[in-house]
Amino acid sequence: MSDASAFPLASRPRLWTRATALGGIAWNLFGAIQLVGSVTATRDSLMASGLTADQATVMTGYPAWMTLAFAAGVTGGLAGSVLLLLRRPEAAGVLALSLAGYVGLWIGDAIHGVFAEMGAPQIIILSLVVAIAGALLAVALRQDATS
Repeated sequence: MSDASAFPLASRPRLWTRATALGGIAWNLFGAIQLVGSVTATRDSLMASGLTADQATVMTGYPAWMTLAFAAGVTGGLAGSVLLLLRRPEAAGVLALSLAGYVGLWIGDAIHGVFAEMGAPQIIILSLVVAIAGALLAVALRQDATS
């Protein structure tokens, strides 16, 4: 009995990589919606959605570099996930850019006072975003190593 017939899942082209890539695409599409919402938000619209005046002021007072970091994270994550799905070697580089963008956003939230104003939920959410970006990069690097 050959190895392929003994382990039929091992002979399939990395189903888990495809599932991860599809999850990354969905996650980053959601991130793109969040990005558009953050760029178009006003202090009044944020307060109408339940934020306090101080929270809305912090959320609309991002420096431009934080918006660029968010955009790099989202667009890099979306493009990198598509490249991962297509099994393209460029996926790792693009996903590394995404991770760098999200790490930059995390640092920006820490120093700009977003974490202080929004509290633990914001820290947890953005830390999860960074972890997902890191996991997508790890999958892409593993794909490169096994290709």
